[in-house]
Amino acid sequence: MLAWTGFRVRRFLAEFGAISRLLYRTFTYTGATFKNRSLLVKQMYFIGTGSVPLVLMIGFFTGMVSALQAAYLFKGLIPNSFVGSAVSRAIFVELGPVLTAIVVAGRVGASMAAEIGTMKVTEQIDALESLGINPIRFLSAPRFFAAVLMMPILVIFADCIALVGSYVVSNFFLGLSAKVFFDSVQRLFDVKDVLLGLLKALVFGGTTALLGVYVGFATDGGAEGVGKATVRAFVLSSAMVLVMDFVIWTVISKA
Repeated sequence: MLAWTGFRVRRFLAEFGAISRLLYRTFTYTGATFKNRSLLVKQMYFIGTGSVPLVLMIGFFTGMVSALQAAYLFKGLIPNSFVGSAVSRAIFVELGPVLTAIVVAGRVGASMAAEIGTMKVTEQIDALESLGINPIRFLSAPRFFAAVLMMPILVIFADCIALVGSYVVSNFFLGLSAKVFFDSVQRLFDVKDVLLGLLKALVFGGTTALLGVYVGFATDGGAEGVGKATVRAFVLSSAMVLVMDFVIWTVISKA
């Protein structure tokens, strides 16, 4: 048991160090990434524009379910006119950023791991190095900064469509008019909630891209290894989104 525990701890610390080193090396190419924007724009299109339909669908149904759950919890306690206030704060602070990040982790993080993992096992990364092209600058930096830039935009889309979904449910099932619902949203609206959600989006975007790239670089074992790397990237990214969500809440609450 002690040997197994020691092995797991050593492996965790080694991977944490490797990910931290990858993050540091990625930041060293910040200027080069924004100076030569072709790779960055390509990744922004893939991460942002390509994810919009899925994010909108998830956000719409998230808002609908949130309104139903809020009405169920508030039944007999407070009027349904407060549904908009409760749902909007939950969406801005928690549901929008977290669910969007998990969706992006499944679509983008796994895709990054599969693409870079395939390049690794087919020795394309070695070919880049032999041509004098740094893999961190060429593969990691554009993906990382594209995810950091596009995730807040996706969260804004998710928040807006989630509010629409909440209103649709509130109107059809609870009988709330648009004026009552959106007056309720405005009553407890706080810009800090939106900013906190966008801060989470920045962290979640960077975390998802960084883990996807790291898992891709660490891939071995041919086609089977690429398949395992894809699953591992999604699992790690999703888990870290929830961990970072807790960490951010802890820091904010003590600030």
